Amino acid sequence: MRVLFTVSAWPGHYYPLVPLGWGLQAAGHEVRFACAPSQRDTLSGAGLTPAPVLAEIDMAFLARLQNVRKAAEGDWPYPGPPPHPVTGQPLTDPADFSFEREIVPRYVKPLKQSYAAAVELAEEWRPQLVVHEPLSMEGLLAARVTGVPSALHLWGPVGTVEDPGLGLVPQDFTGSFREYGVGELGPDLIDRAVDPCPAPLRGLLPDSTERLPMRYVPYNGPGAVPDWLLDAPDRPRVCVVWGNSPRRMVGADAFALPRIVRALDGLGVEVVLAAGRDDLAQLGEVPSYVRVLENFPLQQLLPSCVAVVHHGGAGAVMTAVAHGVPQLVIPHAMDQFTNADRVAASGAGLVVRGYEITEDGVRDALARLFDEPSFIATAAELQEQMSDLASPLEMAGTLEELAAAG
Repeated sequence: MRVLFTVSAWPGHYYPLVPLGWGLQAAGHEVRFACAPSQRDTLSGAGLTPAPVLAEIDMAFLARLQNVRKAAEGDWPYPGPPPHPVTGQPLTDPADFSFEREIVPRYVKPLKQSYAAAVELAEEWRPQLVVHEPLSMEGLLAARVTGVPSALHLWGPVGTVEDPGLGLVPQDFTGSFREYGVGELGPDLIDRAVDPCPAPLRGLLPDSTERLPMRYVPYNGPGAVPDWLLDAPDRPRVCVVWGNSPRRMVGADAFALPRIVRALDGLGVEVVLAAGRDDLAQLGEVPSYVRVLENFPLQQLLPSCVAVVHHGGAGAVMTAVAHGVPQLVIPHAMDQFTNADRVAASGAGLVVRGYEITEDGVRDALARLFDEPSFIATAAELQEQMSDLASPLEMAGTLEELAAAG
């Protein structure tokens, strides 16, 4: 059968879908990933076939838009103002931002074109099944218009009916769903969701949405493993993984790396910092107790670690669960808070909110992760529960039956 995936222009959003794409291909099905042109090479590098027809919509722009709304409602916990949704610079005067002037040309119009492009691709290629992620609802619309089954593929612990402010199922400002006659875009329009979480981490879904549990198989991009990582560390190894999304979404107040690195000094651990080039440059000189890996796939590093510190992205959360590693989550915005709270509620980690971070707070939380056996035990339990779920190849069989049933 032919399976069409639609994904947003942020690799961290569609990396969780890559193993399912592999599973479908391994089962003999033809798979295409509709994407923005900027994602063509990343998807090709993962061994998947891109169809670069969707719009280039900046995901950080959408997050900053939510932050401006929160600030206008008095729900902004950081000392500095939120960044301007378009420029990313501090928005000191709300009058500097206009929905009509900024949002319509930069988001609404491109998204409307993206919806139309997805429908056109589906009408031409005629897939029997469509899979989409939360911020690529083009797939849902294309499936509804062409009358084929579809499935939402969740990133991790956040479902479709969490805090409305998350906007995980975005409002259709374009009016495309109504214009195509498929109803109003909302959680109830989603018939089923592939959920990669073990039960304690699962997000909220409407009763009308069928949950399809599937094992999370980590994929964080390619990367060669250095020789030193193949050897057992002399001291307990702690991974600090930090992407640029907190700084892009929140601004300078979210650059927590210096405090995290200083907090790890004197704890008797080897620190491995996995971060992007821009964050490493901003960090400056790295202490002698820190090893650095630039843009390194997390799934290659975590098996040798006793703990991981990260900002709460779903990819880091789920990769840590897959490897049974206790987590210290330092969330800054959007779904990171929900991800962090679910990890803490499960007992597999702790949370220090980004707007409350101090060196002492990070150090105390890490000391608890090291000293209290319950965190290691619970992380191992979650890992076992995850490994019991259907593999992506097994899920391919489930989806094949779904498509055959129409």
